[in-house]
Amino acid sequence: MTRHRSHSVEFKRQVAQEYLAGETLHGLAKRHDISRNLIRVWVEKYEAGAFDEDARAADLIQAYEARIAALERLVGRQALELEFLKGAVRSGAPPRSGLTSAVAGPPAFRSRADAS
Repeated sequence: MTRHRSHSVEFKRQVAQEYLAGETLHGLAKRHDISRNLIRVWVEKYEAGAFDEDARAADLIQAYEARIAALERLVGRQALELEFLKGAVRSGAPPRSGLTSAVAGPPAFRSRADAS
């Protein structure tokens, strides 16, 4: 049974450029362990500019994957923060009686000097 391999766009472009630079089909096929007919197909696609479009698409996919990974890290960090805050609320001290303010603290009491 024959094996099917997938080659990167960069590799295909490199082989096509080597052929166009004067390398023989037989030498390239033997060195890279690929068929001569496959090299011919790659050279035709290279000359038609098909590898440029594939490279742009691959770059775009890579950029999207990096963005997705960054967003997944952010979501994970936020999930941890939520769990931490939920635990803090559950185990926090019960609220004190009386009015309190986050800015001013508990209500101020008048001193004896102010009472007179």
